[in-house]
Amino acid sequence: MIKVSIIGSGNVATHFYNAFVESNTAKVIQVYSRSDKNLAHFKDKTNTCNRLEDLEEVDVLIIAIKDDAINRIIEKLKNRKEVIAHTSGSVPISHLASKNGVFYPLQTFSKDTAVDFETIPLCLEASDKESFTVLEKLASAISDKVFPISSEQRKSLHLSAVFVCNFTNHLYQIGEELCKQNEVPFEILHALITETSRKATENSPKDVQTGPAIRNDEQTLASHLNQLTNEKYSEIYKLLTQSIQTTYGKKL
Repeated sequence: MIKVSIIGSGNVATHFYNAFVESNTAKVIQVYSRSDKNLAHFKDKTNTCNRLEDLEEVDVLIIAIKDDAINRIIEKLKNRKEVIAHTSGSVPISHLASKNGVFYPLQTFSKDTAVDFETIPLCLEASDKESFTVLEKLASAISDKVFPISSEQRKSLHLSAVFVCNFTNHLYQIGEELCKQNEVPFEILHALITETSRKATENSPKDVQTGPAIRNDEQTLASHLNQLTNEKYSEIYKLLTQSIQTTYGKKL
């Protein structure tokens, strides 16, 4: 049994806690947060603390907090003996602790939305072989998709994830807004969203691009721009159209 404590109480920390609890290999010993209020969700489930010095000795400390606080926390933990791993997609592996690593789940998390951790890729990195082995065993206890990924590779993955997840979701939001403005149910677009995602995961996205930009349908492009009264959305439309046409060698 791998003894784990979690530093953090937000979305990622909560989902990791749930995944570890359901595992037969990992046992959550404590959850840490500076705020008692943030620990309320865990109070009746496991031991909690709001002082780092009160953390018990475990096998792995998972740091699931905002990126700009990670190095500060690791600095305070540098004399501990267990493996210390953060969950950030963009922060390089830290060398402030003697045994440290990265335990990065490539997924979007909302606290109240359940996820199937078995399908979530876990990207691992460690300062030494022994630490990596421990992290790999822990990761394999909750996920079927475990990958050794360097800091440079992880930076690229995180950037790619922003494009395919965060930016794409913002485009969904714009689409929903346009639907509401014209009293059209956004639900009508759900099947299109699902099919687009399916094609992009079963093929190279470059091979399945459709729409007026790749067809160089100037009349439709002009009509769409004429409909957009929000200048910001017009700029997004123009930029994406230009990017698609440049990618496929179309004349603007």
